[in-house]
Amino acid sequence: MTAMTSTSPQTPPAASLHTPVIGWFEQHARDLPWRRPEAGAWGVMVSEFMLQQTPVSRVLPVYEQWLARWPRPADLAAEAPGEAVRAWGRLGYPRRALRLHGAAQAIAERHGGDVPSEHAQLLALPGIGEYTAAAVASFAYGQRHAVLDTNVRRVFARAATGIQYPPNATTAAERKLARALLPEEDERAARWAAATMELGALVCTARNEDCDRCPIASRCAWRLAGKPAYEGPPRKAQTYAGTDRQVRGRLLAVLRDALNPVSQAALDAVWEEPVQRARALDGLVADGLVEPLADGRYRLPLT
Repeated sequence: MTAMTSTSPQTPPAASLHTPVIGWFEQHARDLPWRRPEAGAWGVMVSEFMLQQTPVSRVLPVYEQWLARWPRPADLAAEAPGEAVRAWGRLGYPRRALRLHGAAQAIAERHGGDVPSEHAQLLALPGIGEYTAAAVASFAYGQRHAVLDTNVRRVFARAATGIQYPPNATTAAERKLARALLPEEDERAARWAAATMELGALVCTARNEDCDRCPIASRCAWRLAGKPAYEGPPRKAQTYAGTDRQVRGRLLAVLRDALNPVSQAALDAVWEEPVQRARALDGLVADGLVEPLADGRYRLPLT
């Protein structure tokens, strides 16, 4: 597989990409609630947690309900973590709800209830990794950071490196390239981060990319090379039906819908295979998503 490097002769000059991509974004960006000024840094942070591995269409209704109930981090921090899990609904990967609740508590305790603007302070919050810290600093505060989600990585892999897909895990070479492609001005760099993400989501998609709509098609290294097929390690395929994830989801659904603790029998009814069901329930308990009680019943966590 071709190495991802900013010194490749195929890589177009960064400045030649900025204007067409940002110009395209100005015309075609979706009107999403977390992009509006009134969303604030907390709205941006909530959206970033929810959008991880989850499409916008599924996030929108949950996001709106979440911000209506908890418009500030302190509002969420004052609730039991189980309420965050309940409100998370069927977004999937519910540990994100616990992480967001933990981040809200830290924001309330350490930063007076305001989402910090410094990248290092964001990164120090529980549940916040490099990507989320960079995204919040960029999208909420207009700072200059390389924001590398799956969509951006795919755009850079194709446009700058000439390969169809990026590696399964983000590499140091990708981070170096992303920094090299950043505009110098903070505000323009933040716009570039949002624009490249949107380009990957709407045009330079994983399948059926629409090069006719791409503002940098004439400069894209992958397209100019004839769109060579991907030759790297097999790409991870996500499955759901019959997996422990599906069982966990069904168990959590029962607990979310219940106002009181739930009996073992009620949980047993959601999945016939007892070994897998027990394993899924044990995993939920270990992850802090479910709290077992002394009388054999279960509930969403209170602490």
